[in-house]
Amino acid sequence: MELSTEAEYYTAIINEEGNYVDKIPPSHIVSKGLRCLCGSRKDKIFTSYTSFSCHVQTKCHQTWLKELNTNKQNYYRENEEMKNTIHTQKIIIAKMEKEISSKNNTIDQLTQHLLIVKNVPNYKEENLLEFDE
Repeated sequence: MELSTEAEYYTAIINEEGNYVDKIPPSHIVSKGLRCLCGSRKDKIFTSYTSFSCHVQTKCHQTWLKELNTNKQNYYRENEEMKNTIHTQKIIIAKMEKEISSKNNTIDQLTQHLLIVKNVPNYKEENLLEFDE
């Protein structure tokens, strides 16, 4: 039985001038499966170095690369905003986990108390939803 892996996403690298440029990963990485985010081929997985090197020369891929370079300041800003959002969400999740833990403890304590009360002699359970007239 072979281990199932998911194809990695290709990311362009940043050169010395701060621009995104293509650098095709080694063939042993491409052979495991590589997806490109340029949008030219939805769900296309490249599994050979040759096919991916042909892909990076296509007009669609080159347009995507140019768009990355044009919007790199926006991507930086978006990245910082996402970092802040993730930090805030981590705090919210931690608070909710603490609240859930506290409520679970309360439920456990009340359940224990109920079990103790039910074991008391002469305990009579009453239905509070129905009233006798």
